Amino acid sequence: MAVAAQHSIPYREASPGTVFTSRLKHRITPAPPDQDTLSKGFLRRVSELGDSVAQRKKRYGIWQEYSWKAVYEEVVNLAMGLDKLGLQAGDTLLIIGENDPEMYWAQMAAHALHCKTCCVFSDASPQDIHYVINSTDAAFVFAHDQEQVDKMLELKDGNPQILRVVYWDERGMWGYDDPWLMSLRELQTIGAAHRLDLPDKFDRMARATQPMDTIILSMTSGTTDLPKFAEVTHFQLVYGHALNDRYVDSRQSDNWLSFSPMAWLAEQAFGFATHLLNGVQVNFPEGPETVPTDMREIAPAGLLFPSRIWENLARVVQFRINDSSLINRLLFRVFMPIAYREIDLEDEHLAIPPHLRFLRWLGEYAIFEPLRDKLGLTKARNVLTAGAMLSSDIIRFFRAIGIELRQFYGSTETFGTVHLRGDVRFETVGVIVPGVEIKIAANQEILIRTEARFKGYYKQPDKTGEALDVEGWYYTGDAGHMDEKTGHLIYLERVKDLIELSTGEKFSPQYIEGRSKFSPYVQDMMTIGGIDMEFVSAIIVIDFQNVSRWAEKNGIAFTTYVDLSQRDEVYEIIRRELRAVNESLPTYSQVKRFVIMHKEFDADEAELTRTRKLRRGALQEKYHDLLEAIYGGKREVHVSAEVKYRDGRTGTVETELRVADV
Repeated sequence: MAVAAQHSIPYREASPGTVFTSRLKHRITPAPPDQDTLSKGFLRRVSELGDSVAQRKKRYGIWQEYSWKAVYEEVVNLAMGLDKLGLQAGDTLLIIGENDPEMYWAQMAAHALHCKTCCVFSDASPQDIHYVINSTDAAFVFAHDQEQVDKMLELKDGNPQILRVVYWDERGMWGYDDPWLMSLRELQTIGAAHRLDLPDKFDRMARATQPMDTIILSMTSGTTDLPKFAEVTHFQLVYGHALNDRYVDSRQSDNWLSFSPMAWLAEQAFGFATHLLNGVQVNFPEGPETVPTDMREIAPAGLLFPSRIWENLARVVQFRINDSSLINRLLFRVFMPIAYREIDLEDEHLAIPPHLRFLRWLGEYAIFEPLRDKLGLTKARNVLTAGAMLSSDIIRFFRAIGIELRQFYGSTETFGTVHLRGDVRFETVGVIVPGVEIKIAANQEILIRTEARFKGYYKQPDKTGEALDVEGWYYTGDAGHMDEKTGHLIYLERVKDLIELSTGEKFSPQYIEGRSKFSPYVQDMMTIGGIDMEFVSAIIVIDFQNVSRWAEKNGIAFTTYVDLSQRDEVYEIIRRELRAVNESLPTYSQVKRFVIMHKEFDADEAELTRTRKLRRGALQEKYHDLLEAIYGGKREVHVSAEVKYRDGRTGTVETELRVADV
């Protein structure tokens, strides 16, 4: 599948390597002409499902349901309102906020009008939003609430191209009197009137959408450079759905929990697209803090969380078990080793002795089923993780308690591999599905070729040419290799992030970090090494909630985060956790020294991306003095760091940090 020659895009030359294809035999069924775009799929679902529940939103503790007919009315009035206000085919609609039905409606409306959408993380700063507006040529903005509206008002004078800001949560907005702002209800009232003059325009335009229309500008993570915007088409999502539908099967009766940010393409692919193509019921929690309760009430069949959420959830489960009654602690300690033993035998394709099956059955009723009920995962069938590589310890932990957590490997730009149900291997990211090819280049870089890929980076042909070669291979920047015996892809690390020590040995920092974050006391970790460094060291960010509870339970007094982080007892529990991780590592990659940070890593300070990935280069530059102390044999180091608050203010944190040996 060679890329068609385009003079505007300087595609790179092809690289040699070993090509692997799918071992699975099923054929991909192309979408029929009346469902080859998401907009056409929406019309089909409305026609087929009518009064059936399409979406739910929890408001003030009560689940509010929307049928497909009701969603259609909301979307059409919204679309016609935008049409009346001047949104034109090809324009970009920016959406900022938490996942809500209104976010789905805005996307459905814009795509049917042949426009693009770009979703932005709700915690984006005004400076971030300004960059997105100018990079995507946005003409309208949909803002969730007062917080997002205030950010837009700050940017108003510098962004005259924004014709109108529409908000959908009216709480706190009664005192605002600016014609630039408009509520969603006002927009829909305009749309309903405009619809009387053009009653069939929405349906006509939705049916005229084409598979290769760009519908989403999806922001890349920007770990090394300013974020780019991948042009995602109807075809990429529709064909990608066909690639994975047999392996991440969804049914109209399934409940999907929409919690991962819509700025993340994985949520668009497995949530938004599946909703329109299969009719899956989408449920929106009341807020981040109510997700555990809302999950238990909905008991979703499918959900997709980034690896960080699963890491946090594993820590919470372990800590709550440790903090529970004596009988619960004993049951957990008795039955977890039994569950681990059973899954080890399953993976080795060995027979499970009858007595072990019986003990696992007892454990299911005594501890595991009640635990899954507490988590809201009693009906979970498609439990996915994507983004950063998830530690095998985390996957093994959830499988032991009866939750088969499956990794999906891909990127904003392309689909990749997925774990099959019943074939989850802890050290891999799944198998190649039909319609996808993998090439392992000479430098171990993973290359992917599939029709389910992006069109290019918006207005950046040179960057597109760097990412795609003349044969259609996408260069992921990830290092890995194929297990030819099992057909599974093994992900190692970003190619640029494999770190070579002065000894000549190379180690994967992400692997060590993943193993360490299985600890309930470690929230974040950055492993350090380099060509001029003899050993591996680490900067640790504690999980303040868990560590503070542990400290209170053990009678350890503290006043602030900084005070707690530097206590001898805290250093001792982190040392114990690192020693446990070191036991599973080669000698050269074991962590020898560490520092516990006085603060959390923060995306607003350019220490993390918005998808919560470490910005290693920025962190090493910012904490250069810390690294000098670690490798200079010092026992403590003075740090003075500028802190940026969300309201734009800056401050300085100064303290002494301890440097400890493992």
